[in-house]
Amino acid sequence: MNKSKLLIFALALLPIGNIAAEEVDTLKIVDVEEVLIIAAPKENRKLRELPNAVTLLSQQDMQAAQVNSIKNLTALVPNIFIPDYGSRLTSAVYIRGIGSRINTPSVGLYVDNIPYIDKSAFDFNYSDIERIDVLRGPQGTLYGRNAMGGLIKVHTKSPFSYQGTDFRIGAGTHNQYNTSVTHYHRMNERFAFSAGGFYEYEGGFFRNAALNNKKVDKGQSAGGRIRAIYLPSDNWKLDFNVSYEYGDQGGYPYGLYNKETGDVAKTAYNDESSYYRNLLNAGLNVEYQAQNFTLSAVTGYQHLKDRMFLDQDFTAKNTYTLEQKQRINTISEEIVMKSKESHRWQWATGIFGFYQWLNTTAPVTFKEDGMAMMDQMLGNFIPALVEVPMGPGRNMNIMPALKVTSARLPINGDFKTPLLNGALFHQSTFRDLFGIDGVSFTAGLRLDYEKMKMDYNSGTAMDYTIGITGQMMMNGAPTGNPISMMPETALTVTSRYQGSISKDYLQLLPKFALQYDFPKNLGNVYATASKGYRSGGYNIQMFSDLLQASLKNDMMRLTKDEIMSQVPENLKDMVNFIPDAGENPDARAATVYKPEQTWNYEIGTHLNLFQNRLRADAALFWLETRDQQISRFAQSGLGRETVNAGKSRSLGAEISLMGAVTTNFTLTTSYGYTYATFKDYITTNSKLEEISYNGNYVPFVPKHTLSLGGQYIFRINPGHWLDRIQLNANYTGAGRIYWTEQNDVSQAFYGTLNGRLSLQKGNGQIDFWVRNALDKDYAAFYFESMGNGFMQKGRPIQAGIELRCRF
Repeated sequence: MNKSKLLIFALALLPIGNIAAEEVDTLKIVDVEEVLIIAAPKENRKLRELPNAVTLLSQQDMQAAQVNSIKNLTALVPNIFIPDYGSRLTSAVYIRGIGSRINTPSVGLYVDNIPYIDKSAFDFNYSDIERIDVLRGPQGTLYGRNAMGGLIKVHTKSPFSYQGTDFRIGAGTHNQYNTSVTHYHRMNERFAFSAGGFYEYEGGFFRNAALNNKKVDKGQSAGGRIRAIYLPSDNWKLDFNVSYEYGDQGGYPYGLYNKETGDVAKTAYNDESSYYRNLLNAGLNVEYQAQNFTLSAVTGYQHLKDRMFLDQDFTAKNTYTLEQKQRINTISEEIVMKSKESHRWQWATGIFGFYQWLNTTAPVTFKEDGMAMMDQMLGNFIPALVEVPMGPGRNMNIMPALKVTSARLPINGDFKTPLLNGALFHQSTFRDLFGIDGVSFTAGLRLDYEKMKMDYNSGTAMDYTIGITGQMMMNGAPTGNPISMMPETALTVTSRYQGSISKDYLQLLPKFALQYDFPKNLGNVYATASKGYRSGGYNIQMFSDLLQASLKNDMMRLTKDEIMSQVPENLKDMVNFIPDAGENPDARAATVYKPEQTWNYEIGTHLNLFQNRLRADAALFWLETRDQQISRFAQSGLGRETVNAGKSRSLGAEISLMGAVTTNFTLTTSYGYTYATFKDYITTNSKLEEISYNGNYVPFVPKHTLSLGGQYIFRINPGHWLDRIQLNANYTGAGRIYWTEQNDVSQAFYGTLNGRLSLQKGNGQIDFWVRNALDKDYAAFYFESMGNGFMQKGRPIQAGIELRCRF
């Protein structure tokens, strides 16, 4: 193969880069996939040609909408909502009523075809991102577990398409600073590489009234990426990618929320909270192009080490704190063979597997105010006074006294939760079905196996004293001095959970689709039915609750045994007032939750109208979900847990439009509607009273999402001090959002306005930007703990400047 053919092969596999504005500014919308031909190991055709709802965001789209992290996708993509939990620890992605706050994700994430298994790694820097694809609806057949809500595919820039150095530096109000530099270099037609780094600093937006008004959410992060692509021969490609990111941030700016008035108090907790993370990702994509098929092997490795520290009561009281440390190592491998696009029978088949080592330590420490609460809770099994009849008008008052003496109560927890997953999958598409041009049928099936294990070791010890005094009474009046029936005795009660639990899951994930392609590349219309699932798991944070319950039982047993051993034989009947202790809670029953499964039924269309001046995407969907996983605080209010909520149903619609009004004026809009309600969710409260949430809205699912955007380019004649001025404005909104299963706290529909003014000359530009330009006041997150509600407000107006130079 000569050099020209080799270069064509390279460009067919990789992004061909930014096309100059003068080349694409015609009266049509250029599909990002027409400009960026990115190798996809599993899909046989472009994403908008497939029977699936999809949103494609190019680098220009992300810059215009100021997308610099995964959380900025909220409402920009129809029916997607990603609340800001307060740090990068977790990214709770909700699509079409499907999502998760803790534990396993329900929306998958791939970066350069490498799966990110744990959502603690989802929120990372976007300084060198080329494109984002968001697929909505279950993607389980090709992508397996935890893609039941959809899939987010992130692609970094290719050194075969970008050349030179890209340097950026910026600053914003609230003491925000950032800089990045990446160098792209193509050595020859066979080898290219890129290397770059970034640094970000945020001064914070919210202050902590309990810590001298110190900024609670300031932080910084730094990292970089190296990518190398080698074409050893005509048909082979090796793509190596390694990235590292360090982050150290405050967070969790929650204030007490008053349900009656709707007022949110200032953040005021006395223990400084923080989140620290080291994140390393590496991947190798090997691809072989044969005459009739493509063979690819994708190897991934991820290392994550983090630490979260929380003032868990979120008040100025010394109640209790939580420290959680994770150490995750994940190795994944996927081998896929697929047919070439031109064939009438298109197919993809492959195997996938990964193994994850996850070690977690999660100590909970009860402090002074927490110990007072513990003293009351654990001591209430002993009555304050017991009257023992001694004859007519006479009785003995038995007065036991129990007091917790430990100043603090540390509850230690060490958990190893290794995870093994393996899958076989195949999908076939038959085009021009029954000889009818444009009609195609797709059928696929995935066999997914998962083995989960938890080795747990969690325990605590508490010091307390017990003493018993007797007082003889005659006709209600004391006679004589009190009698010491048991001197004050110091005791230590110890409780521990130590053991192992394992579970195996086997899932079949089918997909069926019927599609018709309109002639002359006008688009398609399709109908799809697909199944997805979210894996089960373990609630490791529930061990704090389990230990409190078992501590009380063990304390009752120890106290009763000690009393019986010290009190004289003739008085034992008098002091036998402690009830028998119950059985300690079972770790398996209390911590294991089941997989969540959903069926998605969808009809939709992708259209290219008016000579490609208008691009339209629309879909109607119906999701039936079984064993939906709901994240909530335990009934004691002292730990989070995931429970299965029976059944839910999600109905909705979405539409996206992008049109070229003139050569210089482009408008975009998208709207999503989701009606997600519980169909079968009956539980009990702390008083064991039955509560039905049937008919209530699923929390964290906005009923409406809306995005409106516009771009106008002012062209300047050659020879002037500027080449062009670009103006972008974007409005995104979401709501109503219910924060609880009770639907008693919610955020009404709200929207934020962002804007960007870009002055461009040659390879340099200066951008002025503003976020939340109308300074909209809204709730970003809400939760309840220990009978209190806490709310985090959205970020206020922010403005800044960025300088960019390419050389």
